[in-house]
Amino acid sequence: MKLAWLTDIHLNFLRSAALEAFLEMLIEVEADAFVISGDIAEADDVSVHLHTIAVSVERPIYFVLGNHDFYKGSIASVRAKARTLCSVTPNLHYLPDAGVVPLTDDACLVGHDGWGDGRFGDYHGSDVLLNDFGLIEEFGGFDEDPDERLAKLHALGDEAAAHFRAVLPAALSRFRHVIAVTHVPPFREACWHEDKVSDDKWLPFFSCMAVGDALAEAMAMAPDRKMTVLCGHTHGGGEVQILPNLRVLTGGARYGQPTVQRVIEVG
Repeated sequence: MKLAWLTDIHLNFLRSAALEAFLEMLIEVEADAFVISGDIAEADDVSVHLHTIAVSVERPIYFVLGNHDFYKGSIASVRAKARTLCSVTPNLHYLPDAGVVPLTDDACLVGHDGWGDGRFGDYHGSDVLLNDFGLIEEFGGFDEDPDERLAKLHALGDEAAAHFRAVLPAALSRFRHVIAVTHVPPFREACWHEDKVSDDKWLPFFSCMAVGDALAEAMAMAPDRKMTVLCGHTHGGGEVQILPNLRVLTGGARYGQPTVQRVIEVG
């Protein structure tokens, strides 16, 4: 079984001709299914682009959402629209709702959006202000109290970690290989940017400790199983072996140049 992985494709940056070329490329990819680890477009058009991809490739598409997918909207409303779209598009699957997805007799897929949860690096010493804070309704703008913002980041990271803790016992009891999909790198070591790990001012927003802890705990308890994590967000590609049975692939990306990161042979 071949799984084509995409991340940070930002289709809202493409003109119509480039978008058509991208879709034609996907149609030609030799894969049985696709997985997208977030940042597909923005709030007003992410569902449109997901539907267009689903109609074009006519194969299963599994996805999580990234921070850009909520720009100029809200997390709650974009997730609701994604769920509605999936309910009427048979080959489109939002991973936080899909639970444990069998790929082969030996491998499965699980996933959640994730979020930069402010726990790695130096949150209070950082001068980074992501566009998230001004463009996503759940945040209180660029002037929001830093402690209130941090509490929201913690809650978003904890939500994702809770999802993984809920689905991984069933996944690991049945499948030898779990592919875990999330938008934000769940370990400091996987937070690649320009061929090196991000520094302490960016780490709070480019990594999710809560999810990393959940994944590492699960795999430490299952040494006869293996996990491959697919993530993006930083636009810097790299991979790291966190545990003997836990590997993280972080996808690289450039605005206006969406691509397939790799085709993964599963099972």
